Amino acid sequence: MAGPEKTGATQDMRVPPVWGNVPQRNKNFTGREELLAALREGIASQVTAVVPQPHALHGLGGVGKTLTAVEYIYRYRHTYDVVWWIPSDQPFMVKTALAELAPHLGLPPAAVSGIEDAAREVLDALRRGEPYDKWLLVFDNADQPEDLLDSIPRDSGHVLITSRNHRWESLFDAVPVDVFRREESVEFLTKRVRGAITAEDAARLAEQLGDLPLALEQAGALLFERGMSASEYLEQLADRTSQLLSQGRPAEYPVPMTAAWSVSVANLSESLPEAVDLLRVCAFFGSEPIPREAIGKAPPGLRPEVAALISDPIRLGRAVGELGRYALARLDIPGRTIQVHRLVQKLVQDELSPEEQEQIQHEVHLLLAAYNAGDPDDDTSWPRYGDLLGHLAPAKVSDCPAREVREFAIRMLRYLFSSGDYHSAQTLADDFIERWSAESGPQHRDVIEVQLAQTNTLRELGNYEEASALNVEILTAAEKVLGSDNDVTLLALRGSAADLRAAGDFRTALDRDREALRRYEEKYGPDDAGTLRAVNNLAIDYGLISDYARSRELHHRSFIGWKRQESRTIMASLLNALNGLARAVRLTGDYSEACDLGDDAYAIGLDALGAEHNWTLRTGKDLSIALRRYGELERAEEMAVQVQDRCTRLFGLDSPDTLAAAMCLSNLWRTVGRLDEATGLVADSAARYAKVFSADHPFSLACLSNLAVLRRVQGNPQEARKLNERALAGLEARLGLDHHYSLTVAVNLASDLATLGEIDAACELGEDTLRRLHRLFGEDHPLTLTGSANLSADLAAAGRTERAQELSEQTRAGYQRTVGLNHPDAQVFLEGRHLDADFDPPPI
Repeated sequence: MAGPEKTGATQDMRVPPVWGNVPQRNKNFTGREELLAALREGIASQVTAVVPQPHALHGLGGVGKTLTAVEYIYRYRHTYDVVWWIPSDQPFMVKTALAELAPHLGLPPAAVSGIEDAAREVLDALRRGEPYDKWLLVFDNADQPEDLLDSIPRDSGHVLITSRNHRWESLFDAVPVDVFRREESVEFLTKRVRGAITAEDAARLAEQLGDLPLALEQAGALLFERGMSASEYLEQLADRTSQLLSQGRPAEYPVPMTAAWSVSVANLSESLPEAVDLLRVCAFFGSEPIPREAIGKAPPGLRPEVAALISDPIRLGRAVGELGRYALARLDIPGRTIQVHRLVQKLVQDELSPEEQEQIQHEVHLLLAAYNAGDPDDDTSWPRYGDLLGHLAPAKVSDCPAREVREFAIRMLRYLFSSGDYHSAQTLADDFIERWSAESGPQHRDVIEVQLAQTNTLRELGNYEEASALNVEILTAAEKVLGSDNDVTLLALRGSAADLRAAGDFRTALDRDREALRRYEEKYGPDDAGTLRAVNNLAIDYGLISDYARSRELHHRSFIGWKRQESRTIMASLLNALNGLARAVRLTGDYSEACDLGDDAYAIGLDALGAEHNWTLRTGKDLSIALRRYGELERAEEMAVQVQDRCTRLFGLDSPDTLAAAMCLSNLWRTVGRLDEATGLVADSAARYAKVFSADHPFSLACLSNLAVLRRVQGNPQEARKLNERALAGLEARLGLDHHYSLTVAVNLASDLATLGEIDAACELGEDTLRRLHRLFGEDHPLTLTGSANLSADLAAAGRTERAQELSEQTRAGYQRTVGLNHPDAQVFLEGRHLDADFDPPPI
């Protein structure tokens, strides 16, 4: 991050509280006074407008659009609280840059909420003007308006756009940037060459260079560094211009710029040839700043002269310095980056043969692959990966078949996935899959591995059917091409189990995860990270078939295994295992222990991952359920409201996490008597479950029973009965009658029948349900006690006093042994009223 110059303590030199990514000011900036005044007047007059419109700086390459924007920032920074620079030549970089602003606005960083959500929260905060309403965003080198419009906040603050695309004029007020006026050119050169050139000679140079600022900058740098006279320079320039005109140049390259560049490179070749080699390498990176570390290690495959240069820090440092002194590159010394203007990059590339271009481009691929950015799953590594993101497309990394380069590309995908930038990950994966399939065939390991990463992204985006269909292809190909115990095959096998869970086929998912665990254990042993993830998935499967004791055992094994690991990247897995253990403990009926474990897990999530990480939110949701079951309703409601609000804001209404949080909150509201609010929330969520999964998915069906309970409590037992009969029939078909979800619905249906006066039918259903509950959970499980309590009341109403009394005493003893007679459930039972059973969707 570049900082402003420290030249005084006046108000105009004040640094805004938030100042990010702004390039260093050009100390030789000259002129442009009318342009800057017009820009200030136009952008400032819109502060009071209802919908402030951004300004666009457009023009040919090299006229100084970016430098003018930078100068505007430094001159008027004292009027802003936030100034943020956003590289915009590649659309996916815009969200990354916006996300970096989040913590400065008091919002969760991208490491917590993901890049997509962090960027969205930043835009919302800027539009509201909270916490700052005096802000300036600069979108530099924006190309297509349609790629950027959704990322431009328009309700507060100022936006400045630099672009070569004149289409921006039809959308916003535009300030055209032209070449220097002649007097500005003369002033610039006399300042740049520091008095070693006369005004007359400066005017002659300016005329020959077309007053183009970038050409003048390179000419001035050459005159100053080489001590060259204006006449000598003009003679070389005339020779180069004649050559260019005789050869013909693409129209997009201004001849003065091309000639000036050619003179600079020719002189640099004489003084330090290796600097030209470095310039050619830099020309095949993107136009964004290149981390010095990315050209600090010489991997195998480089030309000998380039490898020798990079391996010698003294020679490399001198070459970098010369590029800066000759104005062929912009150096950020504190930020340790080197940046080459896009027009210079094009000129350098165009001077090379196709074979040379291919060779140097491949060298850039190798340099990127050799750069050690760290573990892409570690949030502390994400800034380094973000610095490389803008170079992937310009360097055409997806075209390279080298294994180490493709491994780098896959690491970039992992970074995007881990940081929550799912849409960019999907776009990048699509490109890799298309190009690598054409190059290596659709069943190549690299293609399969990227497709596997794509399925994870699709699941996070809620595209379960597409993920499942793709994973079937991946698993088949991986088994055939790579073998049954290959890492990619094992990941695909685990992914297929996740797809089966999403489809509601819990038993087959269990079988698939058993097989995955067997293979992991055989290949890696019991303590490997992949084995522990397979154990955790199997624990989820057992929970989904109502075997909570086995689920609890496996979650405990997973948690202990993660505790032995010593890495920052395992915190989400550790939290996942501990929360799974807390959930399994709750589902076996140990509410107080579940609260204790849940409190511990939530504290870990807050400390290690942050309040808005998806696993922290899942842990908070499960903790709220445990607190509600235990009877701490006030704290449970506070937690449920918080989690549901955050999930809605971060993930949207159709996210499985949001839907589970909504069900948790609706059950809490029903418990505390806020029936209308609960009904609206559960009805909406049940409909969304049917859309996200399917109408016959076990989660969708079980949620209908939550709605049915509310219908009965609100005085419509007939509607409740219809909903429960529909849910029970669907669950019986999918899971059988001896499943927790089916038995929950059966308990509620018996209450509907009793309310409708069909006591004999209620007793008959209640007896059958209780027998099944005893077989599944035993006599002291909370749902068994609920079924027993309700049946005892129905038997008493039917006049079967002896059986009712016997069952009532057994139920009372059961509550005394477990939660105590002061527990809310026990109190409802003692008052002779019916208990309601509800459903809280677990993760899949």
